[in-house]
Amino acid sequence: MYMHRPPQHAAERGFSLVELMIAAALGMLILGGMTTLFVNNSRAQAEVEKANRQVENGRFGIQVLAGDLRNAGFYGEFDPTVLALPAALPNACAATIDELKSALALHAQGVDNAGAGALSCLADLREGTDVLVVRHAATCVAGVGSCNPTAAGGPFLQASLCNNAGELSSSDSANFYSLEIDSASLSRHKRDCTAVPGSGTPADVRRYLTHIYFVANNDNANDGIPTLKRAELGVSGGALSFTIVPLVEGIENLQLEYGVDNGIDGVADLFMANPASAANFRNVVSVKVNLLARNIEPSAGFTDDKTYVLGNTAAGMPNVIAAPGDRYRRHVFQALVALPNPAGRKLP
Repeated sequence: MYMHRPPQHAAERGFSLVELMIAAALGMLILGGMTTLFVNNSRAQAEVEKANRQVENGRFGIQVLAGDLRNAGFYGEFDPTVLALPAALPNACAATIDELKSALALHAQGVDNAGAGALSCLADLREGTDVLVVRHAATCVAGVGSCNPTAAGGPFLQASLCNNAGELSSSDSANFYSLEIDSASLSRHKRDCTAVPGSGTPADVRRYLTHIYFVANNDNANDGIPTLKRAELGVSGGALSFTIVPLVEGIENLQLEYGVDNGIDGVADLFMANPASAANFRNVVSVKVNLLARNIEPSAGFTDDKTYVLGNTAAGMPNVIAAPGDRYRRHVFQALVALPNPAGRKLP
């Protein structure tokens, strides 16, 4: 009797050692390629993020400076052109009422290529960078709407609207306004005043602002991050003092040119990196702002040996800044900012 037997299968075999080694080598090559691709993509993404932060910081720095400059010389209803010019440039770090009154005629002031420690109220000033002083009153009236009340601290400016002999009809322009540390000492009035000094509705009170912009070597102590900072005038313990506020990290250099109007049309006739005199600063109607922004973190495999032009020098030559050959990427940001308050007062 014939019996059917199932066919016998060939013996099953695994991979040989050679095949395993080849497979492992191919796997390592693929893994290595994927790792290299991942690292390169991560590095490229990091550089893009650094560039984005640099652009954001540079634009924000320009925005802050431009916004404050556009308010330069705003003193409410008071016209500072009636004030006599100081014999010499005021102390940028002025911290007494008499010094503030002397500087009131200059809405903008600067120091060209300041040396480290050149200004007593500025800590860690980066040598060879410019310093900008902007003076104006707050655009809001103290205690009105969202504006801080006088209890938040001064100094305060009050512009007279009263035509009596003790204020606007006085022969002394110092009587046209009040500038005091304490709002209780303000004594100017609105139009409803009487002929007798000291009566009538008190004039509006505004916070008086002095802002000093500069580049510091560090954001925090010894961190090596150059930073645009601002010294803000305020009152502490009944006395005037400056408080330094960090604004923008990575700003390595600030260079300025001032548009001076020697005529009566409110348009700059020439630009000067160092106006040098009170008369020139009083006629400033625009400012060219040049910022050099640097990445906060270095870029691997990159060396910055470029030169950057930040406007012109006091001699009228291109202001060339050479990079130190480090691994930080840099970019120049520029803006021409018009100053409507002083320019408008010069119009016929």
